[in-house]
Amino acid sequence: MAELLLLTADPAGAAHVLPALTLLGHRVTVAPMAPSALVDHAEAAAVLLDARRDLVAARTLCRMLSGPLAAPPVLLVLAEGGFTAVSTTWGAADVVLESAGPAEVEARLRMVAERTQVPRAPEEPERVEAGDLVIDASAYTARIRGRVLDLTYKEFELLRHLAQHPGRVLSRAQLLQEVWGYDYYGGTRTVDVHVRRLRAKLGSEHDQMIGTVRNVGYRFDPRGRDTTITGTAEPVEEPAGVAE
Repeated sequence: MAELLLLTADPAGAAHVLPALTLLGHRVTVAPMAPSALVDHAEAAAVLLDARRDLVAARTLCRMLSGPLAAPPVLLVLAEGGFTAVSTTWGAADVVLESAGPAEVEARLRMVAERTQVPRAPEEPERVEAGDLVIDASAYTARIRGRVLDLTYKEFELLRHLAQHPGRVLSRAQLLQEVWGYDYYGGTRTVDVHVRRLRAKLGSEHDQMIGTVRNVGYRFDPRGRDTTITGTAEPVEEPAGVAE
């Protein structure tokens, strides 16, 4: 059961705006067609906007609701002849005829809700602790046993990305895509160069944290184990113009 806000020029005759609503189990609050109606109903799952009588006023309000007011998604309720006037510039999430049956109304409400749900991207942790390594993204620092590592921007991003996926084998192409981004056209040797630099800055005691999986890529192990299996990076000549 959803919370719905019905905006209409005739609140007293709200039952006739979309009769099928009376057969559904949603909680419907009726209010006049004005932006102020959203003050107490901003949490509504959807706004049903009665556009049957005054298309001009409905268009103006719909644009406000879908624009600066950042209201819930708007479902326009139209009379048969209203379809010819509606366009995407109104900003409505969907339209429904006043004569629509309960099944159609329910389906449209469900689809509006699903289309307007924005999936949240998983948040990356600000602090990553991996063995003796501590990475603080908020301060943009990386420490190994308390010693601050002097890293370039890309070295920091590469080390953080590796440390966030311990034990996972990441190919050179994958690292290039996930750290450097889609718009970078350099070769995968760039990854090898940055790994070599990182190992040098980690020091001989910790350089085995970044293990090489031959012919594949790299794997981060905070304990620096399995070097006989993963091997170490082959000597790489640093190409000119390596992106930082």
